[in-house]
Amino acid sequence: MNRFLIVGDHVAGLRDAIAAARPDLDLRTKSLASIAPPDLQWAQGYIGFRRPALADWGAVQWIHSIGAGVDGLIAGRPLPPGVLLTKTSEDFGPAIGEWCVTRALAVNQNLAALAEAQRNKRWDRDREPTMLRGQRVLILGTGSVGRGVARAFRALGCVVTGMSRSGSGAADFDRVFPAERFGEVVKDTDWLVLAAPLTAATRHFLDRARLQQCGGVYLMNAGRGAVIDEAALPEALDQGWLRGAALDVFATEPLPDSSPLWSHPKVTVSPHISGPSTLAATAEGFLACLAAVEHGERPRLAVDPNRGY
Repeated sequence: MNRFLIVGDHVAGLRDAIAAARPDLDLRTKSLASIAPPDLQWAQGYIGFRRPALADWGAVQWIHSIGAGVDGLIAGRPLPPGVLLTKTSEDFGPAIGEWCVTRALAVNQNLAALAEAQRNKRWDRDREPTMLRGQRVLILGTGSVGRGVARAFRALGCVVTGMSRSGSGAADFDRVFPAERFGEVVKDTDWLVLAAPLTAATRHFLDRARLQQCGGVYLMNAGRGAVIDEAALPEALDQGWLRGAALDVFATEPLPDSSPLWSHPKVTVSPHISGPSTLAATAEGFLACLAAVEHGERPRLAVDPNRGY
């Protein structure tokens, strides 16, 4: 296997990094919108973050995700039998942990209100900062991203609880519960972080019914947009089920101009930047998988397409 199609808007650097390590490979780059059926008939491997809008995968035998999740490659249409699915080796947990802590500190330190007061030349001492130490954080997802977020909050003295499908214990969490106990565990929580992959089980996990159970928690989503029922968010914020939300991922990206989330006073929007990929790690993950494939082994980074992780 040596013919690979690398797909994205800014993948020239990735192509060069892979070519430097493996000059024997035949590499082509394409934007997602420009892919045509002949491209997929030529390619044996596909490297990218989203699937093309075509009926089938042609001759592709291996699909490698350059992002943390694979939902953009498999959602809605199952892969053909026998196609290998792998993903990057990069650990996005530390970066996403910093993103979450930054949002929490901004809220606790009243940075938005202070910035407005400064613009208006107003000496406002009505709000005092709140310390993160001792506050409670609930993280949906105990994989590498969830653990990175947990470490960041625990370093500041927070009590961190995890929530996963099985509820099995995981490193970096004080306790872990099964997701079915959400309504019980979210009570008295200060911060709710969504760090789960998008699967059939997590799609719209945070629906209107669960939002009603949140009791004024502050929500952060750095996992996948569709884990939330976005249509229910404005009501949840207006009713006080959530006291605020920092959102980095959305069901449709870029976030449409028509979305009420852009202008809601309790929402902070960022453009899917909480866990940026690095060129070196992206190339390294693909090359590690390639070495395993060439040795007839199943790559350590292989993903079960039926489970999505």
